[in-house]
This record gives sequence, C-alpha cells and structure tokens, in this order.
Amino acid sequence: MKRRSFVQSGSFALALSALPSWTSMVNLPAFQMKLLRRNVGFFTEKGGTIGWLIQPDGIVVVDSQWKEQSQHLLEEIGKQQPGPVQLLINTHHHGDHTSGNIAFKGISKHIMAHENSKTNQLTAAQKNNNVADQLFPDLTYKDRWQQSIGDETIDIQYLGPAHTNGDSIIHFQQANVVHCGDLIFNRRYPYIDKSTGASIENWIEILQQMQSYFDNDTLFIFGHCREGFEVTGNKNDLAAFADYLTALLEFVASEIKSGKSKEQIMMTTAIPGAPQWTGDGIERSLSAALEELRM
Repeated sequence: MKRRSFVQSGSFALALSALPSWTSMVNLPAFQMKLLRRNVGFFTEKGGTIGWLIQPDGIVVVDSQWKEQSQHLLEEIGKQQPGPVQLLINTHHHGDHTSGNIAFKGISKHIMAHENSKTNQLTAAQKNNNVADQLFPDLTYKDRWQQSIGDETIDIQYLGPAHTNGDSIIHFQQANVVHCGDLIFNRRYPYIDKSTGASIENWIEILQQMQSYFDNDTLFIFGHCREGFEVTGNKNDLAAFADYLTALLEFVASEIKSGKSKEQIMMTTAIPGAPQWTGDGIERSLSAALEELRM
C-alpha cells in the first residue's frame, strides 16, 4: 500500500492542463444553504454536497451538483456577495459533483481539480457523448496546492486512490473546515469506482491519516449521507466509515476463504460489525470488495 504524508510538498503542480448510474441520491424538498464557520458553509439539494467560501475578497465553491442546482447556489451567493467566483474546485469527476460546472461558465475565473479527476471527467464525457455539456478544469495539481483568498487559506491535497484515483481533500485552514468529497459516505453504502482505480485498502489508510492530521475541532463536510444523518461531522464519523470499510474487506475475504461463491456473497444483506450501514446499495460495496480481492 502506498503511504503518503500530509507534509507540505516542495513544489506545486499547477498546470493548464461521468456520470455513474448509482447517483440517484436522496432528493431534498428544497435546497439548504448553511453557514458553518468564518464565511464557509455548504449547499445541498441533489447530488454531492457543495461547499462554499463567501467573502468580499473572493468566492470559492467546492463541487457543483447539477446545472439547475448550481444556478440555485449562484443565485443565493449573489444575494450575499455579487461578483465573480474566484475558484471552483471539483473534489472528483463524478457527474453529481461536476455536471453543474457548466453553470459557472463566464462566472468562475478558474476550475481546479486533481489531474486524474480531469482525465476521468474528459473520458466519461467522451464515452457519454456529452462533452459540449461539460466545463472542464483549467487548473490541475499532482500532490498538493495552496492559495490564500482574502483572509482564508485553501489547502488541497491528494493522498492516493480511494473512492476514485482522483479524490481531493480541501481544507479551509482558518475556518478549520474540510470538504471530503466522496471520501465520506455518512452511514450510507458507498460507491467504490473500480473503473477509475478506486482502492478500499488505501481508502482506509487515508481516513486514518486524516484522523491523525486534523484536530478535534475540525469540521468535515461529507459528499453524501443516509437519510436521517448529517452531511457534516467530526473525526468520529471518519473513524466509523474507516471501520465500515475494514469490516467490508474482512468479511468478504473470510467468505472467499470459506469457499463461498461470488453469487452467494452477493446475496449478503448486512456487513457484520457495521450495524449503522443499512438501506439500499450494499451490492456496490460487495462487488467492489470482490474485485479488489480478485475473486
């Protein structure tokens, strides 16, 4: 397993450089726009949770859901702080996080993503024949990127494959708020995108590194949650999700060792040791674990 550090990278790789079927998330009756700390908050309506920084010296948005949802977001931002968006950041390439990019055309000065995320977005758009409906990142990074906007410092890091091979962790340092993207599915069965290099084993390690690096005051924004749970939380939620992924791998490995067939394992209705993970979607976890364990 490749281990990476949260230590400052010596150089930044700034360069000009899909939509999966599982993305039918819980549709809220209306959008929610909530301030968390120091001008940082979140917006959610349909798709992956959006983060935002709104201040007189600059506006930053993290993820874009769908075009209609981003238009709603931009309308709300305009009520508070008219002006262009300095930076739109995509945590990864999936359509429920990037399909709204097109709403930022002519509005956001730059779009930032990990270099693998941009590649994945381009590949998915070409495969789905919808390149014209996309707005792709014009800035990419390899390991780490930082920039101050107003009185806030934005620190973006990539620690290796997890949910995909291009997941960014975005830390608003002064507010001490971290947008995790889909590195956290709060009590919801995750999508593990093996088609773009996802790794359950490394995902667990990344979550452990995050628990060590961030302090007990850090507030995390999650990509998704199960109905009845929140899209924000603390390090305990990271630990709980790491425990779920660990239980998943251990269970599937034990089932393989006991001689169970793939078909028998796919009939599982609950992961032992992970009682809070219930509802629809367990087959996504099982199939990804089977692929990772090469059954």
